[in-house]
Amino acid sequence: MPTGQPFGTHGSCSFLYLSTVINVHSYESMGTFDGPGLRLVVFLQGCPFRCLYCANPDTIDVSGGTPTPIHEIVEMAVSQKPFFGKRGGITFSGGEPTMQAKRLIPLFRELKAQDIHICLDSNGGVWNEYVEELLKLTDLVLLDVKQFNPERHRLLTGCSNRQTLRTAAWIEAHNRPVWLRYVLVPGYSDWEEDIRALGEALGHYRCIQRVEILPYHRLGVHKYEAMGWEYKLPEVKENTPEQLRRAEELFKEYFPTVVVN
Repeated sequence: MPTGQPFGTHGSCSFLYLSTVINVHSYESMGTFDGPGLRLVVFLQGCPFRCLYCANPDTIDVSGGTPTPIHEIVEMAVSQKPFFGKRGGITFSGGEPTMQAKRLIPLFRELKAQDIHICLDSNGGVWNEYVEELLKLTDLVLLDVKQFNPERHRLLTGCSNRQTLRTAAWIEAHNRPVWLRYVLVPGYSDWEEDIRALGEALGHYRCIQRVEILPYHRLGVHKYEAMGWEYKLPEVKENTPEQLRRAEELFKEYFPTVVVN
């Protein structure tokens, strides 16, 4: 344990620190795709979206996962801190981590006290006072915009994208850094007109440090089979190099830094 303030002794935070648990699905150590540098990735349980291509359908049920005291996550992060270097840290993904925002607040405060960089990977679809507080404690938001067109977004996710765009506007107004993430699903989110509409709406946002294009993949199909669920996009094939190149060109017309992850 590093020198300095001991875990869970930050005034009124101590009781919450000792008593709070969150539902964890799984962990990934030394992750390189969920924020800058090497990261401990904590996948949380529960999600309000029903994305047709979801790679982690086993994280959707909010009652699943393993109830985990937050001090265990802090201790895990601190033990891996020597590997983080100047850029790495911890990333909370899911599922949708903001569904557990209230319980994450004391955890984020403790991680900040231990000087650990925090990323929050979120679809932006949940909003309340606890989410707002959580975003204020977050060093970098990885904001997943599934589709800009509202009808196609609802077809793809089962939900409206209205709150996601409101969350993006809040992040911009409060000058919080964000990486925009966009899964390129052939026939669903690769429409040129929709990408251009997204660029015209958000391209002037100063908070967006970069855009990550995430290629569509089918790595989670075996989970659907194991759960007895029907995979909804059996006919959709993975992106061709040309599809990815074209999407990258479109996004670069509106955003200065675009990468295909």
